[in-house]
Amino acid sequence: MSFLKYLIPATLLAGLPALAYAGSHASGNLDPSDGVGISFWIISIAMVAATVFFLMESLRVKGKWRTSLVVGSLVTLVAAVHYFYMRDVWVSTGASPTVFRYVDWIITVPLQMIEFYLILAACTAIAGGVFWRLFVGSLVMLIGGYMGEAGYIQPFVGFIIGMAGWIYILFGLFSGDAGQAAAKSGNRSLKTAFSAMRIIVTIGWAIYPLGYVFGYLTGGVDANALNIIYNLADFVNKIAFGLVIWAAAMQNTRLSSR
Repeated sequence: MSFLKYLIPATLLAGLPALAYAGSHASGNLDPSDGVGISFWIISIAMVAATVFFLMESLRVKGKWRTSLVVGSLVTLVAAVHYFYMRDVWVSTGASPTVFRYVDWIITVPLQMIEFYLILAACTAIAGGVFWRLFVGSLVMLIGGYMGEAGYIQPFVGFIIGMAGWIYILFGLFSGDAGQAAAKSGNRSLKTAFSAMRIIVTIGWAIYPLGYVFGYLTGGVDANALNIIYNLADFVNKIAFGLVIWAAAMQNTRLSSR
C-alpha cells in the first residue's frame, strides 16, 4: 500500500509536460513590450515550478501533512492552467480575462480554505463545520466581486458583498472555531503555519479589494494596471500559502523524527 502515497503526485507530475507544451503553443505571439502579457507568462511558469516543488516535497513529509502539500500543489496547478489560458486571451483579444480569472479563484480559494482545515485536522480534533463556514465566506466574497466586475450589479454593491465575505473569513480565522482550535492545539508547527497563513489572508488578500477600488470605484487605474495588480497578488498569495505549509510540514516531520 505504500506505493499509493506516490500515486497522486506522480500522476500530477506526469501531466505537467503537456501543460507546459500547451502554454508555449498558445495561439497568440507574445510581444516583448507587452508588460501585462509578460506578467501572465512569468506567473504561469512560476505556478508550474511551484507545483513541481510542492509535489516533490510532499513525498518527504509525514502523515496528514502530505495531503496538505498535495492540495497546495493543486492550487498552483489550477492557477497555472488558467494563467496560460488568460495569457492567451489577453494576447489574442487585448481584453481582460475577467471570467477566467474568477473561474480560477472559485476553484483555488476554496482549496486554500481546505488547507486551513487540513493543517488543523493534522494536529487536533476539528469539526467539519469549520471548513464549510470558510467555504461559504469565500463563495460570498468571490460571487459579489465577480458580479460587480462583470456589471451584473453596481460595482459598489459587489464590493460590499465581497468585503462581507472576506470579513466573515477573517472572523473565523481570528475569533471563530478555526482560530480557537489553532490556539488550543499545542502544536508549534501548526500555530506557526496557521498564523502565517492568516497574515496572508489578511494582508496579502487586501491587494484584491484595493485593485477593485482603484479599477472600478475610483477609476484610478486602467485595465493594464489592474491585471498586473491581480497577477502579482496571485503570485504572492498562492505560492506563499503553499510555502508556509511546506515549512510547517518539514518542521513537524523533523520534530517527529527525533
